[in-house]
Amino acid sequence: MSASGATGGGATGHGAAGASATGDPAPGLARLSLNQATVQRWSALEAIDGCARHGIGFVGLWRDKVAEVGAARVRAHLGATGVAVSSLCRGGFFPTATARERAERLDDNRRAVDEAAALGTDLLVLVCGGMVGHDLEGSRAMVAAGIAELAPYAAARGVRLGIEPLHPMFAADRSVINGLEQALALAARLAAPHVGVVVDAYHVWWEPGVHERLRAAGDAILAFHVDDWIVPLPDPLLGRGMMGDGVIDLRALRRSVDAAGYAGPIEVELFNRAIWDAPADEVLATVRERFVAHVLG
Repeated sequence: MSASGATGGGATGHGAAGASATGDPAPGLARLSLNQATVQRWSALEAIDGCARHGIGFVGLWRDKVAEVGAARVRAHLGATGVAVSSLCRGGFFPTATARERAERLDDNRRAVDEAAALGTDLLVLVCGGMVGHDLEGSRAMVAAGIAELAPYAAARGVRLGIEPLHPMFAADRSVINGLEQALALAARLAAPHVGVVVDAYHVWWEPGVHERLRAAGDAILAFHVDDWIVPLPDPLLGRGMMGDGVIDLRALRRSVDAAGYAGPIEVELFNRAIWDAPADEVLATVRERFVAHVLG
């Protein structure tokens, strides 16, 4: 399937990994993690089972999916399959119009920290929240204040807070933290233990100086997510392509992240309706193939 027609990103294609379980990762696949968002139609338990069938050692879980079956059941299933949680998504959404809403958001973020700890992951991904009214800088200040207040609670429970900068097109409704430079500056300004950044290729690939910034980030990088930018972009939110079907040099980004010293899981996170509608086991087979070809190289 060509890039121009790949809203599904070749998710139903077949490659060396095959569509059946292998349980035997190719060289380098030990870092591969499946973000739950890539197989949106599956429950948390189904996603864990899929990882086990396809020799994927990590899964990135979402709170709503965990809540459907309960954290205790998910934790037990992880133990039974040997799959580990690379992260829990999501906390954040700090900017609010009222003090009451702010308190409610902080309470929810504390619950998210507790859920991460209960699942056995030390990383909570923060999607920081969009603009309140017309006050962009005020909204960014609320993000900084919210993370500063949450950080001691997270540190006490052994959970790191990963600030995920989003592409600027999401500033109004999803995150006023836009670009890696801004996220790293915020983490440095907070100077709080267990606070760093989540690097998602879809959101940072365009940024001038991104490779130099990544290589200098050191242990501020807490996670690395891969996906691709399709041209033309089929949908801002639900148009992330399968690796290799877009324009991002994922291998170069991975090398820069590695150069910073990050050696943890690499999550494949694909928000794409066509991928969601494809047979999920075929999606996972393609994820393995494309990860080797376009991320490891």
